[in-house]
Amino acid sequence: MMGDMDEFWVFGYGSLMWNPGFPYEVRMQAKAFGYRRSLCVRSWVHRGTEQRPGLVLGLDRGGSCRGVAFKVAPGDWQETVDYLRARELVTHVYQERSVPVVLDDGRAVRALTYVIDRSHRQYAGAVTVDEAAAVVSGAVGQSGANQDYVANTIAHLQDMGIRDHWLEQVASEIARLNAAGG
Repeated sequence: MMGDMDEFWVFGYGSLMWNPGFPYEVRMQAKAFGYRRSLCVRSWVHRGTEQRPGLVLGLDRGGSCRGVAFKVAPGDWQETVDYLRARELVTHVYQERSVPVVLDDGRAVRALTYVIDRSHRQYAGAVTVDEAAAVVSGAVGQSGANQDYVANTIAHLQDMGIRDHWLEQVASEIARLNAAGG
């Protein structure tokens, strides 16, 4: 299935990092290669509406991404995959992939994660800091304000000692827009 047949890892780059929702044996920081964390998914429900979409995180091609890898016990594999599919594949904007990650202890493993489907209509493409900030600052959905989602993500990343400079720039620009707009 993934790497060693006796090991199953899941890679989280967004809310899965602090709210996995499934049982695990080991939680360790890790880096995924070939993908980067990006506000590249148009949110029509949780952080926006179809009329005024917000932006939420996806894993997009290119670069690398620091996140968290979870090792799942063999007895929990199927239940975990079923749970993740129900959570992540709601609108099929994400695709399930096995990606190479390097754990903080230096081991290279393959991990299950969810990457953006670039052909999906919710894919926002490569947005600039200014574009992302403009979208996020005005969007609100069922789960609340889009800018709270971004601030919350950055706070959790910082708690874990993970710097995401692009996301931090977006947050700074949102703060500037809020200050300018009153």
